[in-house]
Amino acid sequence: MEKALGARLLNRTTRHLSLTEIGQVVAAHSGRILEEVDQLEQVVGSINDEPRGTLRVSASVAFGTLHVAPALADFLTLYPRLKMELTITDRLIDLAEEGYDMAIRVTAEPPLTVVARKLAPVRRKLCGTPAYFEKHGLPLIPVDLVHHNCLDYTRSGEQGLWRFNGPMGEIEVPVSGSLHVDDDEALSKAVLGGLGVALLPTFIIGKDLQAGQLQAVLSEYIPVERHVYAMYLPTRHLPAKVRAFIDFLIARIGTEPYWDRDNVTASIETGAASRTVAPERR
Repeated sequence: MEKALGARLLNRTTRHLSLTEIGQVVAAHSGRILEEVDQLEQVVGSINDEPRGTLRVSASVAFGTLHVAPALADFLTLYPRLKMELTITDRLIDLAEEGYDMAIRVTAEPPLTVVARKLAPVRRKLCGTPAYFEKHGLPLIPVDLVHHNCLDYTRSGEQGLWRFNGPMGEIEVPVSGSLHVDDDEALSKAVLGGLGVALLPTFIIGKDLQAGQLQAVLSEYIPVERHVYAMYLPTRHLPAKVRAFIDFLIARIGTEPYWDRDNVTASIETGAASRTVAPERR
């Protein structure tokens, strides 16, 4: 390189080598050139490379079971050179340590150590069965929940405290009940059995609302919002297999999630009309 450039790049002694002033300039430029060549190779590779190999995905239990697993047949049909390993768990995983390409999680705040793509909003409804409300009355304002058996999801954060965004801003409501459970699907079964009321995501109970098996109340008070996220480690160029699966899920779910599209008329509004007909609490 010295011969080609016509300049001395290294100071040489029997015990030490160091860069000359010109050598330092050449080293800085060479590093940038090599980095740009590496970027160019990765860009070309990602454009030309169809999804292939094995995609390792971890998904939370309820969302993974109900909405990720049923989508895999269509996805893998689109990409026959791809294989998948799906782990259904609510356990927090370390993407780097455990070798996962991505994780699908429901959360209000994704970790700062990952890149998080929103797949869908998670809308929760305060629900009970028609028979339960006939017996115990409709809650008209959040404080009325003190008179109800409030079944708690133990992974949601603070136990015994539900948060809503209402007409006057955020409201914290202390609640209590006879059941605490760490799985949303199990919680929905208890509510469907008439045990009490709970805050449940519509991606689990959408069909129950449509069928009238569950009623949503306090609709003007919206639980603090969460989202379903696809999370992956920061990378200069996203692997084609990860990008393809995220794009597929976003298209499949839609701008308005498919589990929410028919639920507009399924909720019981607790406005003035409800206030005049609410059964007496017992």
